[in-house]
Amino acid sequence: MADARLSEVVRYLDQYLRISEVPDEPNALNGLQVENGSGRVGRIVAAVDAGMATILGAGSGSVLLLVHHGLFWDGNLPLTGRRYRRIRALLDRDAALYSAHIPLDLHPEVGNNTLLASGLGLANTAPFDLYRGAAIGVQGTIEPAIGRAEFVGRVERLLGGTAPPRLIAGGPEQVRRVGIISGGAGGRIGAARDAGLDTYLTGEGAHHTYFDAMELGVNVVYAGHYATETPGVKALAAHLAERFGLPWEFHDHPTGL
Repeated sequence: MADARLSEVVRYLDQYLRISEVPDEPNALNGLQVENGSGRVGRIVAAVDAGMATILGAGSGSVLLLVHHGLFWDGNLPLTGRRYRRIRALLDRDAALYSAHIPLDLHPEVGNNTLLASGLGLANTAPFDLYRGAAIGVQGTIEPAIGRAEFVGRVERLLGGTAPPRLIAGGPEQVRRVGIISGGAGGRIGAARDAGLDTYLTGEGAHHTYFDAMELGVNVVYAGHYATETPGVKALAAHLAERFGLPWEFHDHPTGL
């Protein structure tokens, strides 16, 4: 079976995703987080989160685990307890781990937001909102406009999550201008209103965002943090597999959140 050098795959990913250019939280640590002993990649496993279930399920033998949420969100901590067990499991399996957070959300080809917009049939797409100065979301139009219930159904059919999308019906009955930011971007309802959007799709938001939506006049659809961030890792793994001639698979570990 064909394989590739880990260093070559990582170099390509770093450039393709603009890892050194795209801003992110310090603990995201985008890029290669754990290298494997063999320095080879024989197959790719994509997943949203670098949890223990993902690591154990990835199997062993020159595997590259490609994730959206990496290992180090809880900060600079000793290599003990849960962190030790995760990294030990990776090393025991000769598995490397590569993480891409905001660089994957906003990527113009394999990014979560671009793929969600395409899957929902948005036309006239353009950037929407900024994250630390970088354009992160996507906005577009639905032509002709559709009802709110039909839009929510379209989101549910696209993502097929474990929980149905939640609608906060703060805007008009007809959905025409939509903004999308995947994940936990419920705090950006005001930005959607300022952009002239009638409907905003994201993964999740805090309790108070119900009142934000109702009082700012925007329909908000919470489709699940996990569910809205599955498209990107799948597309990135497929792209990488085609470029390097490697097999790939997606490991689904839904959180229901």
